[in-house]
Amino acid sequence: MGTIGDCFDNSMVESFFSTLQPELLDRQARATRQELANAIFEYIEARYNPHRRHSTIGMLSPVQFEQAHLAHAIAA
Repeated sequence: MGTIGDCFDNSMVESFFSTLQPELLDRQARATRQELANAIFEYIEARYNPHRRHSTIGMLSPVQFEQAHLAHAIAA
């Protein structure tokens, strides 16, 4: 987070929502708020988080990192 008025304050959130909007929200309408909440939760937990690359783990997704770690542990 930056200081007040810093243009980079919301960059992570804006990046996430710029992905969420076309990949989930624009594809179909939901009848209730609960359906929308469930769809967003499923998107975040099942698609976005497991497959998003992280710079702190060598630009691998969490799934790729765990597979590499497991393969290394088995080989050792």
